[in-house]
Amino acid sequence: MISVFDIFKIGIGPSSSHTVGPMKAGKQFTDDLIARNLLKDVTRVVVDVYGSLSLTGKGHHTDIAIIMGLAGNLPDTVDIDSIPSFIQDVNTHGRLMLANGQHEVEFPVDQCMNF
Repeated sequence: MISVFDIFKIGIGPSSSHTVGPMKAGKQFTDDLIARNLLKDVTRVVVDVYGSLSLTGKGHHTDIAIIMGLAGNLPDTVDIDSIPSFIQDVNTHGRLMLANGQHEVEFPVDQCMNF
C-alpha cells in the first residue's frame, strides 16, 4: 500500500521542491567527508548553486536548506523552530558547525553561497 509520505515529501518551505534535495545534498556532502576521514581537514565550504535553484533559491530558502544540510540535518527530522536562530548565528559569526557539531568551518554566507 502507498502511504501519503510516498507521494508528498516533508521539507522546509516555502517550496519543498527547492529545499528537500539541497538539504539532503548538503548532508550527503558532509557524510562523504566523514566516510573518507576528511572532515577535520576542511577549513571552509563554498557552495555554488546553478539552474532554477540559483534563480529562485534565496526566495525559496534553498540557501537555508543547504546550510541546515551541511550542519547535519535532514528535511524530515530537522527542528523547524531552531532554524531561524541557527541561521542568524551563522550569519553573525561567519562560522558553520558541520555534521551535527563535529567540525567548525569558516562560512561567511555572502562569500560562501553563490547563486
